Amino acid sequence: MSQEIVFDTRLDSAKNLAWWLYLIHAVSFLFSLGAFSFIPLIVNYVKRGETAGTFVHSHHGWQIRSFWWYVVWMFVGFVLFITFIGIPLAWLVWIGAWLWKAYRLIKGISDLNRNQAMPG
Repeated sequence: MSQEIVFDTRLDSAKNLAWWLYLIHAVSFLFSLGAFSFIPLIVNYVKRGETAGTFVHSHHGWQIRSFWWYVVWMFVGFVLFITFIGIPLAWLVWIGAWLWKAYRLIKGISDLNRNQAMPG
């Protein structure tokens, strides 16, 4: 009984792009606190439709949700920061958002490398 390995170049290309987008999100996150993550975010939105029906589609959604929730929490921290009394809480929110975003990037890359879809 022989086994035949079939390579899907479309899926492999989509997976490779998602990996690079994770990397660009991570570099932006480390060097600009995510300020330049809008660049890979645009690519996520544009390429997500091409990956419908594959596990890579969930990775685009994961990156998009990660970006927007990170923006929300950074804004909440900013609002707290301008209230002077909320400055210590703002720092806690920002640190929490940073750790959460780092977790999402690491989990996403890890699951992508294992060909696993991301949750909801």
